[in-house]
Amino acid sequence: MNPGPRARIRRPLIWTSVVAVPLLAGAAIAVPMAASGAVDLPDKTPQELIEFAAASEVEALSGTIEQTSELGLPDLGALTGSMDDAAGEGDSSAQLDDLIALVTGSHTAKVYLDGDSARLQVLDELGERNVYVDEAAREVWYVDSESQSATKLVLPDDEELRDAYGEDAEKPEAGDVLPTPDEMLDDALARLDESTEVTVGTDARVAGREVYELVLAPRTDDTLVGDVRFAIDGETGVALSASVTARGVTEPAFQVAFTQVYFSAPDASVFAFEPGAGLDVTEKDVPLPTEREQGELSTPQDETAPRVVGEGWSAVVELANPGMDAEQRAMLDSLTTAVDGGRVIQTSLMSVMITDDGRILIGAVPTQLLVDVAGR
Repeated sequence: MNPGPRARIRRPLIWTSVVAVPLLAGAAIAVPMAASGAVDLPDKTPQELIEFAAASEVEALSGTIEQTSELGLPDLGALTGSMDDAAGEGDSSAQLDDLIALVTGSHTAKVYLDGDSARLQVLDELGERNVYVDEAAREVWYVDSESQSATKLVLPDDEELRDAYGEDAEKPEAGDVLPTPDEMLDDALARLDESTEVTVGTDARVAGREVYELVLAPRTDDTLVGDVRFAIDGETGVALSASVTARGVTEPAFQVAFTQVYFSAPDASVFAFEPGAGLDVTEKDVPLPTEREQGELSTPQDETAPRVVGEGWSAVVELANPGMDAEQRAMLDSLTTAVDGGRVIQTSLMSVMITDDGRILIGAVPTQLLVDVAGR
């Protein structure tokens, strides 16, 4: 099935976990997607709905997004925090923190997007946190007002992308590092193949707008995912809501949605950022992830870069050994279950394995698949 022009090669999407996730802060919320008998959009087949979404040309919007996650993970903050202290800031344990933050808890944020510029903003009890994206300059700023710190991340350029992924690779757009429903849809359409069953669900309302429902279900048992559902705006084709439901249950384990959305260009001032004299500024290059296919591991550009093993519903992210002492290992043992080659935590939608040699494997897959990947 051809998803259309919007579905481009975007393997750098894993940067979302490295760049944008630390901004999100906890807030008890509910994500609204209400089916309504008053909604009766013109019928579309699955292919027509995919093409409608793929043809969306909205480049500017603003709004509020809310996320909820109910995965049943234990509190890993003490473990990953102690790993940071032992191994130093910016290593694999920091990436693990970001991945865990993405899939746990409840979060709310403001989103602003206009062409080459994007911003994600949170106001919480601890202060304001922001991610500023300047696609033209290949820069992402993460700013935390509580700690008075700012991190400047430099994204790979076009030549680096082509070297890593071939001539068809395209540079990331500003919205690629924002955890929005539309970015999740872009990723899903880019990876759509015969391993996925595609259907059209029930018309509904999200953020006061009439939406179609696109349902993607895996045709493999090598995943914990039951289905992924997108609410697609009936006028613009933009995804306004996304949810992931675990196999064998009915309530979503993860969902993110707009509660307010405006399809107009935000004021340019919301994208403006210059680090003040009082900020502690750090600059880093964002490493490209590498891929391992058919058991062969490509050479990473950075030893801390995440590696993607496999593809599609059964893909596994592998992080390098961050280093753990005896105390950290004891803490890990109290949170995990022993398996061949390491210890694991499995929730309704994801599994995490720390191998005996310290590597970290994460995927929406059964425990045994992580064990198999770790042993290759």
